[in-house]
Parts: sequence; C-alpha cells; structure tokens
Amino acid sequence: MTVTPINTCVLGVGLGGLTFHIPFILALRDLFTLHSVLERNPSTLGGKVHERFGVTAKIHRSLDDVLADPEIELVIVATPSHTHYEFAQRILESGKHVLVDKPVTATAEQARELGHLAKSQNLVIYPYQNARWNSDFLALKKLLELPSSDPRSLGTIVEFEAHYDRYRRVLKGTWKDHPLPANGQLYDLGTHIIDQALTLFGRPLRLTAFVQNARGIGHPDVDDTFSVYMHYPAVTAILRAQILSVRSTQLRFVVRGTKGSYTKYGGDVQESQLKTLNDPYTEIHAEGFGKEPESLWGLVETIGDDDQITTDIWPSTDPGAYIDLFKNLAAVIRDGAAPKIKWEEATDVIEMVELAHQSSREGRTLDVPSHEIQ
Repeated sequence: MTVTPINTCVLGVGLGGLTFHIPFILALRDLFTLHSVLERNPSTLGGKVHERFGVTAKIHRSLDDVLADPEIELVIVATPSHTHYEFAQRILESGKHVLVDKPVTATAEQARELGHLAKSQNLVIYPYQNARWNSDFLALKKLLELPSSDPRSLGTIVEFEAHYDRYRRVLKGTWKDHPLPANGQLYDLGTHIIDQALTLFGRPLRLTAFVQNARGIGHPDVDDTFSVYMHYPAVTAILRAQILSVRSTQLRFVVRGTKGSYTKYGGDVQESQLKTLNDPYTEIHAEGFGKEPESLWGLVETIGDDDQITTDIWPSTDPGAYIDLFKNLAAVIRDGAAPKIKWEEATDVIEMVELAHQSSREGRTLDVPSHEIQ
C-alpha cells in the first residue's frame, strides 16, 4: 500500500530548521514532502533551503499565509522559543498537525492548553525532544537495563549526573540573549537532560536548583548556567550546564550505583554531521551517520565480591537516530500509532523548568506535585 507523503511546512530557516528538521524531511521522502518554509526575507530567489540543499520549496512570508495554505498538513515550529505557544495554537486552530521544537512552551499551563486543543481538534501535536535518540543516551539505557547478575551491572542506581557544558565567553548576538519568555540555558539545553532524567526515573519527589548568569554579561535574567537536583526516594538526578567549562572533551554522564559507576565524555555526533551535510537523503542513510567514535565510548568500573575493581569500555554501538523521531511522527499522523514521546511528557519537562527557576529564586527545595493534584 502506497502512503501519500505528508505535506510539511517548516517555520524558520535558522539553525533549528536547517539543521534539525529540514534534513530529515528531505531524507524521508517516502514519508514527507518539504512543501514550504516560512522565510520572511529571503535573500535569493530560492531562499536558504535552495542555497543549502539545492531543492525548491515554496516560500511563505508570513504565518497567515502558511495557515491559509490548504495543501499543508504538518507544520514544524522551529522559530524563537517565545513564539512556540502562539504559533502552535494558531496552527492547531487552522486544522493542521504540529511538531514543536523544544522548549515547547514557556509554561506548563500553556503546554496543557495546547494538548487539550489538539485533542479537541483530533490533531497530532508532537514535541521535538530529540535527545532521547542521542547515541550516548541509547547506550546508557542499555547499560541500566542489564540484569543484576551481569558482571557489568552498576547495581542499584544511587546517583545520576548529566551535563551539557560548554565554554563561551561572549554573547552570540541573537534573540537568545534577550529576556524573552522561554529563554535561557535551562529552557534551551536543560529541557534535553530533564527529559532524559524523567524518562529514566519518572517524576521526582522534590527539586532543588541553582540558576544563574555565570558570566555576568548580557541581561542578568538570561541564565547561562544551572544545576538542578531532582530528588527521588533512592536516587538523586543532578543535571548541569556550565557555560565556562574548559575541557578538550566535555563531561556528559556520571552514573553511580551500588556495584559500579559509568563515566562518559563527549556529545552526540549528529549535530555536527547535520550542520555540514549537503545531500540529506544520501548522507543521513549512510553507514557512518550518527555513529560515535570509539574514542568517546564510556567507561564502566565495577567492584567484585573480592573488592577488586574491574574496568570495561561500554560501547555506544547504536548510532544516534533523530530520524526515528520523524518516522514515528509520520506513523502517528498516518496510522494512528502511539507517539514515542507523549505531549504530556514534554509538559512535565516544562513544569520541572518552572519549578527549577522558582527554587533558585526562592533559595529552597520545592515539593513536586503529583499529577493527581494539579
């Protein structure tokens, strides 16, 4: 049975649109058609998509034009974060499915409203939490799924630490430098590692956070560094981003258990590959795409009954696979398949971000309300 590709419009042709969305739409041409993009002031006849990939897509100059186009079925919101809620709301009201880049909204209440609206319209709203398909996270999940009898098992996990550290001394001069809703490092990179922690451990009981502008430049309300502690009955998840981290290879994960520990340096390679590719269909489907070099594989250290420590390399053998998010999105729209990322899960992420900001402002640990009392 032949499935008609989903006519897709991408809002935004900056880093997000050109790097994380358009390449996969072009690579999955049996599932999607890049019908159009929103580019308000194209500098060339074919716009940035033609400049970068040599393909032709219709160029809309305004969101109103996108919403009025009856051929568009799916709209991808890859615009500045503070526009996500309004744009997603208008897209759903126009009768189109929507994929929303992270952070999906500025508040959990806004996210809940969008979820209710999509349900009432019988439309798909899907969050772009692509870090679930990072090669290192896929490897970590496999490690944590080992039976306790496996000699490489870490035992009962007592501490999970995830990092998104960088070294940047100056501002980039973009909209991200301004005190707009859903701006700052916690909303940006923090949503990735909060989502990973929630995926592994669920909702915490309490949360403590320290959110700051560590460089002391730009607007003081735009954070560039954070530490978030998510407290569970038997484990603490520590989520960090430091903007002034001087390392040749940044720390990614440290996981400690009753029988061992796991340490991982280096980030997923997909972003760097996506920034430089020219032929998405060929390059994304190539053998080496998303494959992490062995030099970045993690280290497992376990202790035996004789108190001797054994060291093993834990391989990241599964390539990073952001493409699987798009495959699932197509299946949800065309076949009614279950989403691998539920909108409610993205809503929980934003709730944790809000609680983290509140905890930092008030200088105290906060209880995390259960879903039942929200």
